[in-house]
Amino acid sequence: MFCFLLSTLPYVSMFCFLLSTLPQVYEAYRNGKVEEAMSFGFLLFLFSGDLSSLIGCILTSQLPIQIVTVVFYIFTDLMLISQFLYYKIKNNSSKKRPMLKWLCFLWCGASTVALLILPKFITDNNTSANTESASNSVEISGYACGYVASIFYLSSRFPQLYKNFKRQSTEGTSYMLFALAMMGNGTYGLSVIVVLPALAGSKQTFILKHLAWLIGSLGVLLLDFFVTAQFIIYRKNRSAKTSKKMNVPEVEPLLCEEEELSTF
Repeated sequence: MFCFLLSTLPYVSMFCFLLSTLPQVYEAYRNGKVEEAMSFGFLLFLFSGDLSSLIGCILTSQLPIQIVTVVFYIFTDLMLISQFLYYKIKNNSSKKRPMLKWLCFLWCGASTVALLILPKFITDNNTSANTESASNSVEISGYACGYVASIFYLSSRFPQLYKNFKRQSTEGTSYMLFALAMMGNGTYGLSVIVVLPALAGSKQTFILKHLAWLIGSLGVLLLDFFVTAQFIIYRKNRSAKTSKKMNVPEVEPLLCEEEELSTF
């Protein structure tokens, strides 16, 4: 049973991450005002984190399934960014900031090209390095990319937290995006922690190799609790405002009728 749990947790984490962005894609399509709800900084940091993670996976020779999964993450990031830009341009009738629009398009195009070219470039450089020192430097670079990715992931939540606080609302944002991310980060962190007692080798080396990804996953998990709190608080505020509006008596029409009667 314990072995089954160890082998299942990473796949549960991967499955949660694969599904996490799809509810937000649907919410953006349904609402049509994603540029008001989502922070572009959140999307930008998320994409940068996944791109750094992809480079790290390639440099540290991770399993093909992990590389394919990260590529899918990047694809969904680009989908969210494309939606954001599409609705921002569509809903912005005035042409006050055309330079910003073109910069966004340019950034998306450059990111797509980098996504197609970078893995092949890194793989070629990795296979051409035959010496032990070169392979060690490549591995160190891979782990450095892991730390960079963790910084991007941690930074991604702050723009969205500020956006929600500024609007005093989470309307237009799907909570499932953060709920599934919490499940994914939680199960990943748990899978690393649970395997420690069963390790035959050095536990310290194992922790150091996974430290970057642990910091990223558990740190983001903590920040997502603050996002969850915002969803709960602002939803209660919205419900209170709605019920208050429904309970307001229609005094003005009655007063008008009384004034009309008094004139006769």
